[in-house]
Amino acid sequence: MVKPTRVTNSIKALRAASDEMTQADLARRIGVTRQTLIAIEQGRYSPTLELAFQIASVFEVGLDDVFQYPTT
Repeated sequence: MVKPTRVTNSIKALRAASDEMTQADLARRIGVTRQTLIAIEQGRYSPTLELAFQIASVFEVGLDDVFQYPTT
C-alpha cells in the first residue's frame, strides 16, 4: 500500500477559479496523464519539483500558493 504524502495542494480550487479548467486540460498543459494529475490532487503522489513549477506557472502563482507542507 502506498503511503499518502503529507504535501497538500490547492489544485482543484485553482482549476475551479480558472474558468472551471478540467483535469484533462491541466494534465495536457503540463504533459502528464489525467490519472497522474488525479493522484497529485488527491495527495497520493508528490510531483517532481519541475512538475510543481509547471503547475504553478499554469495558474501564474507561486509554489506555496499551490502546494503546502505542514511543519508540525
